[in-house]
Amino acid sequence: MLKMSTDPSQIKLTGPVMGTHWNAELVMPDTADRPAVEAALAKAVEQVDTQMSTWKPDSDLMRINSAPVGEWINIPFELAQVLRRGLEIGQTSHGAFDIGLGDLVSAWGFGAHEPDEALIRANIGHERNPSHEILELDMQGLRTRKLATITLDLSGIAKGYGVDRMLQVCDDFSIPSALVALDGELRSKGTQADNSPWHVVIEKPNYGARLPLSMLELNDAAVASSGDYRHWVEVNQTRFSHTMDRRIGGPVQPGIAAVSVLTTDCMTADAMATAILVMGVKQGSAFAQEQQLDCIIFERVDEGIEQHSVGSLFQA
Repeated sequence: MLKMSTDPSQIKLTGPVMGTHWNAELVMPDTADRPAVEAALAKAVEQVDTQMSTWKPDSDLMRINSAPVGEWINIPFELAQVLRRGLEIGQTSHGAFDIGLGDLVSAWGFGAHEPDEALIRANIGHERNPSHEILELDMQGLRTRKLATITLDLSGIAKGYGVDRMLQVCDDFSIPSALVALDGELRSKGTQADNSPWHVVIEKPNYGARLPLSMLELNDAAVASSGDYRHWVEVNQTRFSHTMDRRIGGPVQPGIAAVSVLTTDCMTADAMATAILVMGVKQGSAFAQEQQLDCIIFERVDEGIEQHSVGSLFQA
């Protein structure tokens, strides 16, 4: 969550995209063209949506999904970047992060269609290869092909990439300080106009009201969060997250409420937060240590929420 400054020298911009809003708070030089900056920020995130949305039948991602197995599909550079990083993190996380679970997302009703009970039953416990084993990517030729039936979904990484694109816009316009956000993913550079750090709120993983838990000072870094408390379905009085686990063919099991990861780029933070959420507290904590990630994990226990911190950033 973005905490806006009250300093009048800081410019605040926002706009709709991906069913949510992008936000930017900028310390702009006098020579900067505000309308041009605003248009460029909007274009950057809209391009990500146009290329990577599963809600747009004509998006570049959906062209891949609808293509026959084995057929090479030409793709834009931006989508190729996200696919490459998604496959890399999928391999690093041993499939905990998987961009090839779009069929599960749709079956449980988190995509553009209603839940499909037949697909849910068919996928529970179904063994499947991780996407990094059945999607081939040719970065030099900017093309990709499926080696087996797969439905891609980039919801666990595309918003983080959108944030990185927004910060690139700030660099292109020589904006020295900025805090940019897309939903719960954020990235900063420099400091606020009064030279204080950018402040980011870590939310309580509540199912109801959105309340602050703690404040994070963000300095030339990115933070992304993944959790079970924004989008869920309830089955037999049990809530299931929108995040899918390839190993069980369905939503992650109840346990971790939320994960916040801090890295240098938001695309990586976004995907790593999802991977840790899927892994669970013990495996996720070990993975974060192995990858030298700063993260905080919130676990649901009988008494409420228990906090687990990894790395120096979140240590008391």
